Parts: sequence; structure tokens; C-alpha cells
Amino acid sequence: MFVLELTYTAPLDRIDAALPEHRSWVDAHFATGAFLASGPKQPRDGGIILALGEDRTKIEEMVASDPFTVAGVADYTITEFVATRTAPTLEEHRRQPPS
Repeated sequence: MFVLELTYTAPLDRIDAALPEHRSWVDAHFATGAFLASGPKQPRDGGIILALGEDRTKIEEMVASDPFTVAGVADYTITEFVATRTAPTLEEHRRQPPS
């Protein structure tokens, strides 16, 4: 599992201009099951996406295709983690701790 943290690198008017395309990109990844949750940070200086993936390289490729990345208005920090405890609704994504 991955936490994708977006940090805006441009003024909010440029973020807002790219937002419809970014939301469509997010929706497409929800439709494939790659994203579990997403939303803006508070204060509004970026966002967070909780993503599923077994391969960091594929996650990096996915992030590179985000319209925010393409427009140069946000940077991503990608953090991989093993979800060893989850709420019941996320139980199918629970993994054993690494040995």
C-alpha cells in the first residue's frame, strides 16, 4: 500500500485550473480499484491519496501521469507501507508484517 502526498508548488489559481483534469485522473484510478481514499490536506497546500500497488515503479509511473504533475503544479512524496492492521472494511488489504 502507498501513501501519495501531493504538495502544491504553484499558486491556487493554477491548481484550480488543473483540478478538473486531476479529478478525472483520480476518478479513473478509483474505478480500477487502485485508489482507496483521497482528498485535500488542511490547510489546502496539497492532498493525500491512499493507493494500492505491489510495484513502486508502477506507482511512480501513475503519479507521473497525474495532470498536476504534467502541469508542474504539484510534487509527490511516495511512502510505501505494509498495512498490518486495518478497519474491517479494509481487511482484504491487510498484510502480514515483514519477517
